[in-house]
Amino acid sequence: MRQMEHAIEIPDNVQAMNGCFVDGRHYFAVRIYFEDTDFSGIVYHANYLRYMERARSDMLRLLGMDQNKAFDSGEGVYAVANLAIKYHLPAKLDDDLIVVSTVEKMRAASVIIDQTIMRRGSDQNPEIITSANIQVAFLNPQGRPHGHPKAWTETLNKVMTAAQDAENQED
Repeated sequence: MRQMEHAIEIPDNVQAMNGCFVDGRHYFAVRIYFEDTDFSGIVYHANYLRYMERARSDMLRLLGMDQNKAFDSGEGVYAVANLAIKYHLPAKLDDDLIVVSTVEKMRAASVIIDQTIMRRGSDQNPEIITSANIQVAFLNPQGRPHGHPKAWTETLNKVMTAAQDAENQED
């Protein structure tokens, strides 16, 4: 077996996929691998929370919100404070899932995000796999609730408004 002896240059176009925003909603793709499933071949229930966490983290990253920098500078970081989840259908090996995240409500020290995991159907009609309502609190480095950084509040309010406007257009 041939092993690399030294690091090679990584092409610029090779990078992590952060998802994308469409009409104020963040879309994040997830492929189901064998490691995600239990002995029956369906996704283990706790893994849906992992997919939602990845989507929320990448949504914030895509919006320019650097949680590591905020924590290191003494501002704080987001942490899940409350979560309600409903499992609709099982996901299976090799499924192509999309996590849709929508900012629903801003509070002084928290934000409520609705997240839905959908499976692309073969006929392009998506199926809802899991849905959740998640409250993430902004905490200072001591773990106490603290107001969001001003720029973050403004950004999340813009995203929330864009999603509401798009929803009103659909009605």
